[in-house]
Amino acid sequence: MSAKIRLYVEHPLGAGQSVPLTRDQAHYLFAVMRLGQGDKVALFNGADGEWLAEVAQAGKRAGVLDLIRQSAAQGTPPDLWLCFAPIKKARTDFIVEKAAELGAARILPVQTDFTNSERIRQDRLQAHAVEAAEQCGGTYVPPVDDLQKLGRLLDGWPEERQLMFCDEGLAGPATVLAEATPGPWAILIGPEGGFSEAERKRLTELPFAHRVSLGPRILRADTAAVAAITLWQQALGDWR
Repeated sequence: MSAKIRLYVEHPLGAGQSVPLTRDQAHYLFAVMRLGQGDKVALFNGADGEWLAEVAQAGKRAGVLDLIRQSAAQGTPPDLWLCFAPIKKARTDFIVEKAAELGAARILPVQTDFTNSERIRQDRLQAHAVEAAEQCGGTYVPPVDDLQKLGRLLDGWPEERQLMFCDEGLAGPATVLAEATPGPWAILIGPEGGFSEAERKRLTELPFAHRVSLGPRILRADTAAVAAITLWQQALGDWR
């Protein structure tokens, strides 16, 4: 007994509980996916693992799911932040989706000197993170922060968190992080125009920052985010 549809809910999940659906969730399950009473759905909320549920009530604008059993334990990704400068809308969406799939624990859009976007839709990006977790089988949804200036982020940076600073000025053989120490980390990806000289100087002087190369070619920002998370996961994350 399994479910083909996974749904993120903002509701506690536990044995014997029932979960009310929002109007949008009911529309998706019953109008779009054509589920009916007795059909199965997999639910997760980012904290209580995945639960198999059965449709108890199905309506056009509402519904109720009854929990049957836990089908997967709660999974927690490594303590990795992805900090990136937003780019064009579709490519920013791509970065958030892939960061959620690849195992980032937190996603932080940052405004740099050369960032083209001065604002983002934080709620829309969070929805993309939810959709990515639903589709890839994850039980954790990384929070997506609102846009903040890079300087402000660095001013309040926790000293114990190391920073993988992906510097396009180091184009060459990819940097190996095998000698780096595990623990809290973050990855920083710059904008399409790269980092300014002032930003590069400040980042280079930070004791917790590690300048790395992502290979011999200068990558687009969305490609760089995927490549950087992959390198980190292989060296220090849960892919080892």
